[in-house]
This record gives sequence, structure tokens and C-alpha cells, in this order.
Amino acid sequence: MIGILLRSCLGRRKGAQLLIMTSLSHITAAGEAHMVDVSDKADTKRLARARGRIVMAPETLALAIAGEAKKGDVFGVARLAGIMAAKKTSDLIPLCHPLPLSSVSVDITPDDSLPGVIVTAETGVTGKTGVEMEALTAVSVACLTIYDMLKAVDRGMRIEGVELVAKEGGKSGVWRRD
Repeated sequence: MIGILLRSCLGRRKGAQLLIMTSLSHITAAGEAHMVDVSDKADTKRLARARGRIVMAPETLALAIAGEAKKGDVFGVARLAGIMAAKKTSDLIPLCHPLPLSSVSVDITPDDSLPGVIVTAETGVTGKTGVEMEALTAVSVACLTIYDMLKAVDRGMRIEGVELVAKEGGKSGVWRRD
């Protein structure tokens, strides 16, 4: 499917198609999606940190902070949902390797200046591939959970800025967002 999409987007420009195909590790030269073989890679300690935010009305934020949402403890449930999502990332994203996570943390910080909350997730593993997708999934699902728990009072909330902040380990070493 991805190969078909790439071919249709590129038309008959074979050179451009091959350039894109060879630069994407999850796409074969024939344009087919596949899971990368990591069996020859060394196990290393890998960490990733991601963040995102959900912007809401000041009254909605006050309701969540006070613990008065009808569905219960918004931040506690969102934190748990983010942790659970990190553990299920390979079930949600087709070409992600299942990983034996050694750590997952999700922090939710109210921010009156948004107004809203900033969600940060950190994931860790000792393995052959990184945990960036797990951190990003944790943030995304925690934000979605906050939206779900507060949507009855504020359907205008916005999830924004979900991004990788840092990663460590593996062949590429340390990367940090400036």
C-alpha cells in the first residue's frame, strides 16, 4: 500500500522513487512496507522523552485541577492511559517492534498561561531499537484521555505540539531538540 502511494505520488520518476525508497528503512526497494531486521544490532540502553499539550478554557483547567470532573481524576487516569499506551505501541503502529520496556513515566503539569496542561513522557529500554514511538504514543494517548474526560464541558480543547524532545542510545547516540 505504501509503495503504491509513493509510486502514485511520484508518477513515473524512477530516480526520485528509488531515492525515497532507499532512504526509508521500513520501505523495500520495491516500495513495500516491511519490519526492519534488528537481530544483528547490539543491545544498548535507550531512552526517549516526548511532550505535547492540550489547550482548554481556563474554567476547564480549574475543574480538572480541583478534581471535580464528572468522570473522575482526569490527570491520574490520563497518566495511567499514557503508560498503558506506551506498552501497546507495537499493537497500534504496524512496523514498530514490540519492546520489553524497562520504564515509562508520564507527567502532567497544569499551565495557566496556555491555559491547559503539558504532558511529558519518558520511556526506557535496553534493546536493539529505540523507544521514541513509545514516548510519543504515551503523550498522544494521555492528551486524548484528558480530552475524553473533559469533552462534556469543553469540546473546543486542542491537542498541540506532540514532539520528540530527546533520545539517547543506539548508533545515532544522543539527540536533543533545540
